[in-house]
Amino acid sequence: MNDNIDFYFDIISAYSYIAHKKIQKIQENSSIRFNYKPIFLGGLHNLAGINAPAFNKYKIKNMQSDCELVSKKNNIPFKWNSKFPINSLYLMRGYLYIADDQKNNYLNIFFNAYWKDNLDLSNDKEISQLLKALNINNENFLDGIKQQSIKDALKDTTNDAFKKEVFGAPTFIVNNKIFWGQDRLEYAVEELNSD
Repeated sequence: MNDNIDFYFDIISAYSYIAHKKIQKIQENSSIRFNYKPIFLGGLHNLAGINAPAFNKYKIKNMQSDCELVSKKNNIPFKWNSKFPINSLYLMRGYLYIADDQKNNYLNIFFNAYWKDNLDLSNDKEISQLLKALNINNENFLDGIKQQSIKDALKDTTNDAFKKEVFGAPTFIVNNKIFWGQDRLEYAVEELNSD
């Protein structure tokens, strides 16, 4: 019997941000465990041969209004980032580099910075300030995300996601079943509880 849900995410994904906030609400009243699986969404799209919505003017307009609608309905603070999209490679490597007991705070701070506070996470000074709030040494962080083991770890999680037929973020996997999109989180929870 499965007792957890795999959650594939990227900080650059607005829907991953929304899903993360929903997960936090679920965990307030539930013992469900979520396994956070960081991926590099740009790399995953390349593997799957997908053109990201961020580069289609019709899709991006719809995605922005949809995220605002969904966030409002779920009482999630949200502001579309004026610097979207950015390259999330270093942010996602950072998640893998930092200590396990810092990962939740790291996600909260960086998700909020990008999708609530409209900060430019491609700006080194902004990242440095956020790391300082987490008591993470900036120089150590920058050195750490360049380590081959960290680079390989993100490649591995992204390739593993692709092999499991994950093609976007957020994606949830329960009992080898794929649930794609923040609006499928409830379905993933139902699948877990059906065991």
